[in-house]
Amino acid sequence: MAGIVWDSWIGTVAAIGIALVAAAAAIGMVTLLTSLVSRKVEWVRDIARRSRRALLTTVTVVAVWIACATSQPAQADWWPSLSRIFLIATILAGSWLLGALVSFGFERLMVREEEERVGPDARRRRTQLLVIHRLVLVTIAVLALGTVLFTFPEMRAVGTSLLASAGIVSIIAGLAAQSILGNLIAGVQVAFTDAIRVGDVVVVEGEWGRVGEINLSYVVVYIWDERRLVVPCSYFTTTPIETWTRRSDKILGTVYMDLDWRVPMAEVRAEFERIVEASPFWDGRSSSALVTDSQGGFVTVRFVMSSKDSSDQWDLRCEVRERMMTWLQQTHPEALPRTRVSVEAGGTSD
Repeated sequence: MAGIVWDSWIGTVAAIGIALVAAAAAIGMVTLLTSLVSRKVEWVRDIARRSRRALLTTVTVVAVWIACATSQPAQADWWPSLSRIFLIATILAGSWLLGALVSFGFERLMVREEEERVGPDARRRRTQLLVIHRLVLVTIAVLALGTVLFTFPEMRAVGTSLLASAGIVSIIAGLAAQSILGNLIAGVQVAFTDAIRVGDVVVVEGEWGRVGEINLSYVVVYIWDERRLVVPCSYFTTTPIETWTRRSDKILGTVYMDLDWRVPMAEVRAEFERIVEASPFWDGRSSSALVTDSQGGFVTVRFVMSSKDSSDQWDLRCEVRERMMTWLQQTHPEALPRTRVSVEAGGTSD
């Protein structure tokens, strides 16, 4: 190695080769260390897997940058431009690595919350963690972009004056009135005011579904028939919505049947109780069968039943409706709704 002239292109190639070997050795040492530690701490293996590509990219860029800075390219007139490119690449790769580590940390927190909490409290915490996660990632991206811009002397003075000036607050406030930043602020408001949470059952725009994703600017509602309803976050702060899981997953459901006046309510009530008690979807809290209305030639019978969540409630209502209808057809057909017509015979004269 003593015969190599570093201030030459051969020396540059040799320096880059040595730098890559050193980078590979460093990565190998980190991999070996994480493998040993992961025998006692399982999550170390996961974080190493998640950040491997970002770490490899960052170490490689830095290694090549150092190799070029200590060899022939550093003597060239175009080195400042190349050095800036290396600096920008390092900033971007480091931001990627930081983002991967942050994402892993938030995912671990969400898994722990799901294990320790259930019901509405778990959904609230998960929603807040998701929004904070995205905010942190956006902040990392903005800071990385700002740092990249600050590498250019022309932008440094402008950027410093903007960040140091109190006028930036008024600029942000003015932009927040626009739809894009307005939705971003609404997304944070939705998450931390506990209006809706990931996993909540809601009725939005007449569609029944479950909140599947809460992003910074929009919410995705998973409709029961596998459609997806994408709604701006501002919708949930300005429009009344129906939620079935605000305080608890437990819910009451109703089935209405229009029947004939001759319906034997005692037998109907007994059959209804037998059906719900035999159903795996009933949680045992509440059930009742009452005549709630009578108009024209019909009476309205309301069946009320409880379930532990909306999914079971849907299945229970369908089961009760179908089995009561079949039972009435087989045992009391006279109770089924019918239309009566009275015909009066008219007199005739010769």
